[in-house]
Amino acid sequence: MQITANDISLEVELYGPQDGTPLILIRGLGSQLIHWPAELYKGLAARGYRVVLFDNRDVGLSQRCPAPDAPGDADEILKLVEAGAPVPCAYTLSDMARDVTGLMDALGIDTAHIFGISMGGAVTQVLAIEHANRLRSATIVMTAGRPLVGDASGAILPTLLSRPVSKQLYIKSWLWEHSHHGSPGFPMPEADIQAEAETAWARGVDADGINRQLLAVLETSDRREELKQITLPCQVIHGIDDALIPVDLGREIAALIPDCPFHGVQGMGHIITPDLAPQIVELLDDFIILRGQ
Repeated sequence: MQITANDISLEVELYGPQDGTPLILIRGLGSQLIHWPAELYKGLAARGYRVVLFDNRDVGLSQRCPAPDAPGDADEILKLVEAGAPVPCAYTLSDMARDVTGLMDALGIDTAHIFGISMGGAVTQVLAIEHANRLRSATIVMTAGRPLVGDASGAILPTLLSRPVSKQLYIKSWLWEHSHHGSPGFPMPEADIQAEAETAWARGVDADGINRQLLAVLETSDRREELKQITLPCQVIHGIDDALIPVDLGREIAALIPDCPFHGVQGMGHIITPDLAPQIVELLDDFIILRGQ
């Protein structure tokens, strides 16, 4: 269903009892709510949580959010970089955090537990820093507390930018993503990966939207000093086998936030697969029961 939050339209799905404990899941760069394995959100719903899934702005069925003079096209972005000009962002991670609080307002949720992965883990940190009064707890997964690219004009940018592709190339790219950044201890069958990619393609894959998300991530500030001031219950989960964001960056977050446990998961990479999901459900539920109620 479509819900207006922070003056934009977000696609939302709800699972679990209506009076269950609110738990909001935030996805990473370019991914959609359908990329959450059912074993995760249904497993949490079965434990009494009111699970909220949504497409971040600029992906899936949620609203596209271009802004004047803020490019989304990969070539336009690279032209600015090559000219030594600043690359304006259409929005920031703080705007995306306000999407979450706006979603909570629209759903009548005063406070909620937050679980965010990758870019969503960065948004979760911003929520814990800027909107702590709306959070019961924060679970920060497979992300960093500081910019991974200090200069958006670096050589890495061309490899990160998205371009329009055919359906078949998109499916191939998602298969590549699993083979290079997936969870080697909890692999997902190729046929299931392909079916998931086909569903994502049908819902809406937008290269410009993904690039706008990317620029918001690259332009984020260093949060490490602010993380030290967080007082709400937090935990960090990170894959020992994460080939995209090194596990030491997750350990760093846990070391900075007071009384924040760190869980390094053997065999986990940068994707939560169906076989990995039950272990994540256990970690999250145990933490909320112990610390987050």
